[in-house]
Amino acid sequence: MEPRRSAEGSLMIEGLKPYPQYNSHSSDWFGDIPNHWALKPNRAIFSEIKDRDHATEEMLSVTITRGIIRQKALLEGSSKRDSSNQNKTAYKLVQPRDLAYNKMRAWQGAIGASAFRGIISPAYVVMRFRSPDHIPNYFHHLYRIPQFAKEAERWSYGITSDMWSLRPEHFKLILTPLPPPDEQAAIVHFLDYANARIERAIRAKKKIVSLLNEQKQAIIHRAVTRGLDPNVKMKDSGIPWLGEIPEHWEVRRLKVVAEKIVDCLHATPKYSTEGTYPAIRTADISPGVVHLKKAKRIPAAEYARWTERLAPRAGDILYSREGERFGIAACVPTGVKLCISQRMMVFRVKDEFDSEFVMHLLNGRATYRQALQDALGATVPHVNISTIRNYTLGLPNRAEQSLIIEYIRSETSSFSEILLRTEREISLLREYRTRLTADVVTGKLDVREAAKNLPSEDPNPDIADDLDIEETELETEEGQ
Repeated sequence: MEPRRSAEGSLMIEGLKPYPQYNSHSSDWFGDIPNHWALKPNRAIFSEIKDRDHATEEMLSVTITRGIIRQKALLEGSSKRDSSNQNKTAYKLVQPRDLAYNKMRAWQGAIGASAFRGIISPAYVVMRFRSPDHIPNYFHHLYRIPQFAKEAERWSYGITSDMWSLRPEHFKLILTPLPPPDEQAAIVHFLDYANARIERAIRAKKKIVSLLNEQKQAIIHRAVTRGLDPNVKMKDSGIPWLGEIPEHWEVRRLKVVAEKIVDCLHATPKYSTEGTYPAIRTADISPGVVHLKKAKRIPAAEYARWTERLAPRAGDILYSREGERFGIAACVPTGVKLCISQRMMVFRVKDEFDSEFVMHLLNGRATYRQALQDALGATVPHVNISTIRNYTLGLPNRAEQSLIIEYIRSETSSFSEILLRTEREISLLREYRTRLTADVVTGKLDVREAAKNLPSEDPNPDIADDLDIEETELETEEGQ
């Protein structure tokens, strides 16, 4: 069936249907496949390549969110450092069309087809197609779906999940569905076009989120730095980065405001898919919000270990002190038991102060300027505990703090509702993209006719993947 188009010419995919006939492979990771597709072990598709002694070639990185990218794209505009060895003679050469993966992160999606020539860590694996007829991007899409991630996990070995490794000899035993080459090309063309449409929608919604957050933060900033009286008299706080504060407010240090200031253990929690307790990393908070759904979990024994110093309770403030996303604060929500993970701290505020008010101050510009004293010039940005303990905060009495918090909640409630709805829409679009890709590359939907009717090029090639490289992104040499 020919796909329908809107007035803007965008692709409508509701008309896609399954193939006429399938061969049963319900027990395999990819499920049933069209009966004209082949099925081969990877050893028949790929040969492993160990081409070394190319030390002057460009460094590449194998990432979870984007596949293979130039390392400079990973490091540019970030605090991530090049952790590769100075002597790169042992590094492996990757050619365009090659497939490469991180042995220890393949089960998380760190695999992809390369569009570049360059070198990667000697701990990674490079595979080359035996036949020039295969379309690399078909395999790029196929090996990055959740079903393959589970298969890669099944074939990986190690004592713990952090040590699991997908060895080349086991990768070669994995079965892969093979459409004819022209159909591989049609699948790639369809997905590139459809994904660009989805990414454009996501990007537009992310702009809405960004604008709403700016307006919300402007309301919060004015309220917690000037109070609610527009005619209030101001005074010089005597602190350069704090500036003026209302005349009746006082300057206090965080160590006076908080009864407990606790740093995380200098270790890595033993995360577990069976764990029930969220272990909050810097990637799991944004100003004022704890993102529990994406937090990694730990079991009860590990939770007890990580809460020996302090078990966070509702109202306590979580604070990121290291990494790209340092200087972010969020209050622990009610009804959840959690702990801090790497690079995090937790503050328990004294009863005479409103923890939500203090949290907003910690997210403010003045506190961030104090944090920058330590973070600027550091290879990995971090804020010293001594600096954090001595953060200076401008504070009214507890009653006025509570009134200001009530005002903020009232003025920003509509923002919060729209933000939640928009972020949910973004999440649904991403889920839909993942589902669509999986259905197409495993033959659950036939896109051959749809691909024929698409333009040869995306009309908006400047639209990039909406996924950002977050704190959870791979280190450049992880697993070496």
